[in-house]
Amino acid sequence: DFNMKLQLDNIKVLYYAKGTVEPYVEIITVKEPKRRLSLSSFEDSDYQEDLEDSLPVLSHQSQLLDNLHLEKIAAHLPVRTQGYPWQLVYSITIHGSSLKTLYRNMAGLDSPVLLVIRDMHKKVFGAFSSDPFKISHSCYGTGETFLFSFNPDFQLYKWTGENSYFVSGNLESLQIGGGGGCFGLWLDADLYHGSSFSCPTFDNAPLSTHEDFIVQELEVWTVQR
Repeated sequence: DFNMKLQLDNIKVLYYAKGTVEPYVEIITVKEPKRRLSLSSFEDSDYQEDLEDSLPVLSHQSQLLDNLHLEKIAAHLPVRTQGYPWQLVYSITIHGSSLKTLYRNMAGLDSPVLLVIRDMHKKVFGAFSSDPFKISHSCYGTGETFLFSFNPDFQLYKWTGENSYFVSGNLESLQIGGGGGCFGLWLDADLYHGSSFSCPTFDNAPLSTHEDFIVQELEVWTVQR
């Protein structure tokens, strides 16, 4: 009945099996894993390994994404991206600060991309784009595209349906989200100056603590299928 369904939806069954330990089953509430992870004395390495196994596998060490970032973002990625490793396509540290190089590194790609930025105020934010970034005469992308920030708590801004100004780009700038003369996220040709305003596409708050910001580090990742 409904009460039974509600109860089952709020429990999680964990099965443990190791060569040196007798197999056993543990039933916990859905909230229990989060509570356990918040305890500094948590010592269940098997459960920690299960958590890490559920995170996207990165081809390189990220300068911006730790396990907390990955866990929060991965929970909102499209199903079609799940289970695939993530390949680093562009990094300021490796490739320098150039929007032209960013476009060139994505030439030939046919997979979604994750843009992550850290500004001079140490704020981490960015966007998931359903399509790789490219020079275009019109907007492209789908409703899978979203903005996010860790400022410091995780905030996600999904497509509102208000317009379809997902992504557009030229040699002078890259824009994500728009409407009313404001971009949800804007970057210049040198990937040095950026801005973030509330826009109708995502109904987002500014992603950084300041609407205009300076980029300290930037990475772009893509699904490696």
